[in-house]
Amino acid sequence: MEKSTFEQELERKGNITYTCRGISMLPLLRQKRDLFTITKKQGRCRKYDVALYKRADGAYVLHRIVKVLPDGYVFLGDNCLNKEYGITDQDILGVMTSFVRDGKEHAADAEGCLLYAKLWYMLYPVRSLWKRLKMRIRNIIHK
Repeated sequence: MEKSTFEQELERKGNITYTCRGISMLPLLRQKRDLFTITKKQGRCRKYDVALYKRADGAYVLHRIVKVLPDGYVFLGDNCLNKEYGITDQDILGVMTSFVRDGKEHAADAEGCLLYAKLWYMLYPVRSLWKRLKMRIRNIIHK
């Protein structure tokens, strides 16, 4: 069986469905349990879109857009502390249009998903502080 890249599959079919790998999009997407569908990007992305992009090192990343800039985007995984800058339209392969969780399909642009994204990002400063504090305490305890 011949392997193909995300780019090739999106070009061929227009969308791809894939299993979540990694924990950067928790709690929305759970590793090896949830599926997501990416549709080939049409035009500019919007704030709170979850997009699949390719980093300069070749790594594929699925994160949320938290800021739209004239020349690019700022991304942040729902379970991450650090924002990623310098991602341009050329780096973005597609946008998540739906996901499957516990056998139920959810549209990524549904009102509930958008509300989740806004609230989750609004709480980012608190979540970030809490995670950093936990890491600092863990480092002190394990010294």
